[in-house]
Amino acid sequence: MDVESKWYIKYTYILAGLILTVYAMIMAKTILLPLLFALFFSILLSPFCSWLEKYKVPRFLSSFAAIIVGLLMLTAIGFFFYNQIEAFARDADMFAERLEELLERFDSFLATWFVIEGEINLDRVVSGAFDYVRENIMTLTRGITGAASTVTAVFLVPVYMYLMLLFRDMLKTFLLKAFGEGSHEKEEKVQKIIIRIKTLVQKYITGLLMVIAILAVLNSIMLAVIGVDHAIFFGVFAAMLNVIPFIGPIMGSILPILYALITMDSLFYPIIILLSFYIIQLFESNLFTPMIVGSQVSMNALVTLLLIFIGAQIWGLAGMILFIPIGAILKVICDEVESLNHFGYLLGRETGDKSEQRSALAQKVKELGKKAKKKAKRG
Repeated sequence: MDVESKWYIKYTYILAGLILTVYAMIMAKTILLPLLFALFFSILLSPFCSWLEKYKVPRFLSSFAAIIVGLLMLTAIGFFFYNQIEAFARDADMFAERLEELLERFDSFLATWFVIEGEINLDRVVSGAFDYVRENIMTLTRGITGAASTVTAVFLVPVYMYLMLLFRDMLKTFLLKAFGEGSHEKEEKVQKIIIRIKTLVQKYITGLLMVIAILAVLNSIMLAVIGVDHAIFFGVFAAMLNVIPFIGPIMGSILPILYALITMDSLFYPIIILLSFYIIQLFESNLFTPMIVGSQVSMNALVTLLLIFIGAQIWGLAGMILFIPIGAILKVICDEVESLNHFGYLLGRETGDKSEQRSALAQKVKELGKKAKKKAKRG
């Protein structure tokens, strides 16, 4: 009876803790999201600050310079998408004409083969969309309000980043005092965890950005060769969605396929675009990501997929992006804390896991690169 009671109490505490944690994460979304984004980006930019401080630049100026560099990069990306969307909008009339033509063909196809009478045209589709908006105005208003609050929170990210970079030594000392408990051995372990997390975040984000840049070039070239208009816009957009594992590449390929289906005269083009995206994705998963990102996020596929869907339920798109590095950080902590080692094992991959075989091509490329370097040194 005591054992059952003990198990029952433990289960109740764990369940209550999980429910309260998820509820707190949902309610504190507008606070936690900018804090987490600021934390990750400040970790990424901290080496730049340290480099400036080596040359006697005051910390408040080095932190400010890092924020400016980050904002300039984001401004460049925003300006690029603004120009591309503006060019895309110029073709709106042509797009509408082609869509109406396709709807008329679909209508005649239904009437000929399935004896289904009913006029399907663009005006009818538009009026149906307006009717849907009127019927669901309250739901849509809540969604827009939530999106507006998220956009407002985004402006807090640079402020949080500046303060985190400015007081990064204080934050580190706080963690050592809070979890070191005055023990030299525990402080060393906390120090090790901090260094591992910092390295993980920096390598993960920089590697991810490099993979996105490579995919943007490959996608754009592929779409341009096929003859799709706005190839650069579709290529870069699909590459940026690659930050969401599994789901992102699928979402990124749908838009150019639909565009080709509507604007081009043959089904050959959407099919060849689909096959081309598939081939590029094979290279990404078997070569680019293993070589560049490496095993920084060494979680098994089941946990990764669960984290994506849990993140989507709690924080939406931002959760799908953030929960992967958060899971990797939790794995680092679990691996270093003995009482949590079993959770680290559950999150990670077993030795000889078949999911690791996908990096074999990357390993061969690395070996060839090393051999080439040795030959160059001898020469």
